[in-house]
Amino acid sequence: MLGAAAVIATIMYINRPPSKLAEPKEHVVTVDVIEALREEISIPVQAQGTVTPVRQTAIISEVKGRIIEVSDNFNVGSFLRKGDVLLRIDPRDYQTNLLRAQAALASATSNLAQEKGRAQVARQEWNKLPKGSQRSQQAKDLYLRVPQLELAQAQVLAADADLSTARDNFDRTTITAPYDALIRSKQSDLGQFVSTGSPLAELFSVDSAEVRLAIPQSKLAYLDLPGVEGYQNDEPGVELYTDVAGEVTHWSAKLERTEGVFDERSRVLYTVVRIEDPYGLSPDSQSPPLRIGTFVNASIRGKKMPGLIALPRHILRPGNLLWVVDENMKLKNRKVTILRTGGDKIYVSAGLNDGELVSLTTLDSTMIGASVNIVSRRTSENVTALEIAQ
Repeated sequence: MLGAAAVIATIMYINRPPSKLAEPKEHVVTVDVIEALREEISIPVQAQGTVTPVRQTAIISEVKGRIIEVSDNFNVGSFLRKGDVLLRIDPRDYQTNLLRAQAALASATSNLAQEKGRAQVARQEWNKLPKGSQRSQQAKDLYLRVPQLELAQAQVLAADADLSTARDNFDRTTITAPYDALIRSKQSDLGQFVSTGSPLAELFSVDSAEVRLAIPQSKLAYLDLPGVEGYQNDEPGVELYTDVAGEVTHWSAKLERTEGVFDERSRVLYTVVRIEDPYGLSPDSQSPPLRIGTFVNASIRGKKMPGLIALPRHILRPGNLLWVVDENMKLKNRKVTILRTGGDKIYVSAGLNDGELVSLTTLDSTMIGASVNIVSRRTSENVTALEIAQ
């Protein structure tokens, strides 16, 4: 049996097929690439805030009385023009006081005229007296009725002041809108008796609105913030947007000012942007209403920064690594330096050169040195152009 096994093994060894050496097959990876291009880029800064009115006023009664008339627009949510009448307080008592003040002024004016006549007659008589009979200056003033004339003049001034106060109180019985406004709330209505200092309504302006945005200290370098004298040129543009009924709506605004101090707890600087005609009341307005209290996202246009490369954020791997295609069409790992920004873009400040190809395709970390076949190619300039268009 052993001999038979040895013979069979020998025959199989002699008749074995010849061995062939095969070259290992290299798998080519198909990728999309983007060509790095350094350019001057304006980096937008993202923030969030709530729309608030520029001016809001609590209307308070300056006189007391019963409300005898209210406007048809005196309702919460109604729009008012500057000077529109909100309500009227019973003016009869104040009209009576106005008539009395007018009569007191007329009486004081008549008394002053009489005193002027008496003083003129007294001066004529004084001039006829012999010089030796003239006495002290005090005696002369009394003879010429100077104190009486000054008293009459003071009475005219007091009566005129009382008339002005009575006229003002009479005018205060009519409550009007101090500016173009919307009624936020009301605390009074027809037939109600109000006293001095009673709240009547709360209004806020509708000609413009503001949004207070928190900017982290690390992103302030990307913005052109106003100095002590404000902006010398145009204010940076701000794009506000929010989801309204499932559709993203945009509004244009301008960065107006900063609050000038850092928040002690969050270490952010609050900036304020202004929106003109937020409710779209102007005939030329084409934007939908941006109501007070709306929570909005903001994209603030940054200042131009040279020497940056814009790339999509999804291609950045942990450790700030990118896949770069070298001149031999091989994949290489490249560590880059990026600016700290949000959004779907990254901005490379160091680690890439002009013309280098960066892979847009997501690859496994084991692909170092793999050959690539480029399917599509674009430039980083298209990335920023698309961002500006958006």
